[in-house]
Amino acid sequence: MLEQFFNFKENGTTLKTEIIAGLTTFVTMAYIIIVNPLTLAGPEAQTGLDFGAVMTATCVAAAISTLFMGLYANYPFALAPGMGLNAYFTYGLVGGMGLSWQTALGVVFISGFLALVVTVTKLRETIIRAIPAHLKAATSAGIGMFIAFIGFLNAGIIVADPSTTLTFGKVTDPHVLLAIFGLIVTGILLVRNVTGSVILGILITTLVGIFVPAGDGTMITNFQPGAFGIFDLPPSITPGLFKLDILGALDISLFAAIFSLFFVDLFDTIGTFVGVASKTGMIDEDGNLKRGNKALFADSIGTVIGSLLGTSNTTTYVESAAGVSVGGRTGLTAVVVAILFLLSTFLSPVILAVPSVATAPALILVGVMMASSLAEIDWSDLLIAIPAFLTVIMMPLSYSIATGLAFGFVSHVLLAVLSGKGKDVHWFMYILSILFILYFFVNYGG
Repeated sequence: MLEQFFNFKENGTTLKTEIIAGLTTFVTMAYIIIVNPLTLAGPEAQTGLDFGAVMTATCVAAAISTLFMGLYANYPFALAPGMGLNAYFTYGLVGGMGLSWQTALGVVFISGFLALVVTVTKLRETIIRAIPAHLKAATSAGIGMFIAFIGFLNAGIIVADPSTTLTFGKVTDPHVLLAIFGLIVTGILLVRNVTGSVILGILITTLVGIFVPAGDGTMITNFQPGAFGIFDLPPSITPGLFKLDILGALDISLFAAIFSLFFVDLFDTIGTFVGVASKTGMIDEDGNLKRGNKALFADSIGTVIGSLLGTSNTTTYVESAAGVSVGGRTGLTAVVVAILFLLSTFLSPVILAVPSVATAPALILVGVMMASSLAEIDWSDLLIAIPAFLTVIMMPLSYSIATGLAFGFVSHVLLAVLSGKGKDVHWFMYILSILFILYFFVNYGG
């Protein structure tokens, strides 16, 4: 039955291979089960979200959307709340713009609904053609810088300073020392291409934290056994379930935030699809994804589902390439990942014990990997380099993905027009630039 449903023979795979591929993909992306709750509801986040509810929502959203991807699109791709998008939720929407977490979830829902609309219409192709490649690459790199910056702050490696704005933290602080240790360990694992490097780095750092004093008489890692040791019943999802405020998110001042989430999610997904699918034979002779609309539809549904459950944008993970590299070719790989995410909800005692300094190295190193897109930018052409640089640098400096995008898009259009190359700019970019200028006045007009 499984062979007929997933077409094993046609895709050159077997049941055993698909199960191994699912295990491999899950291990490489399981870090999000720990990182996402800490980003959205940890001590530094101060969003008001319930940590346990977010942990369960993370696993359930990942499980449902990944299962949908496997059964509907028959793709070996896994989904979960996205890095960068979760940071923007916490530090951009709630922390920066002062939104309630309920309204922020409404923004996530609308961005997912917008993705659904453009997926089932021709608007998706228009947007893809309209936005220059260097701005897409700069967006990915800028989000990487933003995530890494948050990691450095959470670790205490970078701290506020009245004289220089920012400075290096105290190297005698046990939190800083543990974070640096985690950074080194995780970096070594990544360099040696160890499967599941990021989650292993988090767990090793957490274990070491059991023996490192926090300075207040306790240890940095404070493990509290559950009803069954490291296992317990899943935390209730009720505190965040269906609590989103969609009407509050329809405020005109939130356009840039909605578009930013939509834009980042869309191009992150397309980039992941193309990069991973090219290794699986899922690209046809015209360069299009086979069953691509189904896969994009499944990805968009993931964000809508996540917002209803109480978490940030759910997106397709590039770590899916790990499962593909060991032979995963069908949706059964995704089904295996989905099952493992559901089982992970019973590991709440372990996840609750992980300190933020243990996840900080993961944020920094994920930022490093996202920054690789800087190589795709032609820095010798200033018409390309200036908007790209402004996009990248303004995301961490303004603590806002939306503001970074606004600088990049508006500067691209202005430079093109004032240098006599306005005809080369797609009409959609003019519309976006006008809207982003309005965004500046609405949000920073004083």
